[in-house]
Amino acid sequence: MVRLVDDTGALLAAERGDRTMWTLHRRGLDRAGQALVPAVVLGQVWRGGPQPQLCRLLKGCVIESFDENAGRAVGRLLRDTGTSDVVDAHVLLTALRYRAAALTSDLDDLQRLAAALKVPLRLHQV
Repeated sequence: MVRLVDDTGALLAAERGDRTMWTLHRRGLDRAGQALVPAVVLGQVWRGGPQPQLCRLLKGCVIESFDENAGRAVGRLLRDTGTSDVVDAHVLLTALRYRAAALTSDLDDLQRLAAALKVPLRLHQV
């Protein structure tokens, strides 16, 4: 069962060796066995060059696809909340779908989206 979703800030923190991020990631893996990275998040951070810490982190993750259904759900959420960040919306919807906590550097943005939906969301800031 997946219990952890990483956002862009979490992956960037992992790549720079942030101890808080790695501690939260390991704790999540110990409890759930897997972490999820939405494909749109990976697209924001992947540059194809040497990214050894990011590659290390991704080995323990499942990449959540961004297909037509996800695109439509994200679009509806953006419409309903009057916001425009596709990545934040996909992170939120992925966390809700899997009843997972999100590791994020965008605490305020994700809280705003969750509040607009009137849903509880566990967030951990990195």
